[in-house]
Amino acid sequence: MPRVGLNPEQVVDHALGLIDEQGAEGLTLAAVAARAGVATPSLYKHVSGGLTELRRLIAVRVTGELADRLAEAAVGRSGDDAVAAVLRAYQGYATAYPHRYHALPQAPQPDEDLTRAAGRLVGVIIAVLREYGLDGSEAIHAARTVRSTAHGFAALTTSGAFQLAEDLTTTHDRLITTLTTALRGWPGADAPR
Repeated sequence: MPRVGLNPEQVVDHALGLIDEQGAEGLTLAAVAARAGVATPSLYKHVSGGLTELRRLIAVRVTGELADRLAEAAVGRSGDDAVAAVLRAYQGYATAYPHRYHALPQAPQPDEDLTRAAGRLVGVIIAVLREYGLDGSEAIHAARTVRSTAHGFAALTTSGAFQLAEDLTTTHDRLITTLTTALRGWPGADAPR
């Protein structure tokens, strides 16, 4: 019988705590079990597929968390302001949770829950781009560009790639300005209202 009070969501919470502290390399079933106060075999009552299933649940959670952050940032904003808010929220999440961010799958996975979470994430970006009059193929191309920009900067900063003394916020602001300028001139785009 599963431990009272422990459920798959809490197992993921414990796993994310480990990832936040130690990175993905610290994630083992034994470490999660110790953190949860159960024997390792007991985790299978909550996460039947073991470490593979736990990694899947982590990917779904992290993708959903990031989608939520982007959606919250975009509320009440439009055009360049919305794009800037989404990119700042993306960077903010990656900076606050660098190890979680690296657990975020970047390629599609054959998993319904993960596909749904990733669809929400991309959906926020596409919704923000509607203000530019983009739809169809051009919206997809622009969404890929926004995502590539956001991921590239986040991946480089969280891995410590930028070592020069210049302020990263200034660099990020200039990157956002470059992106919004490009979006206003995108093929088929109307200037944001």
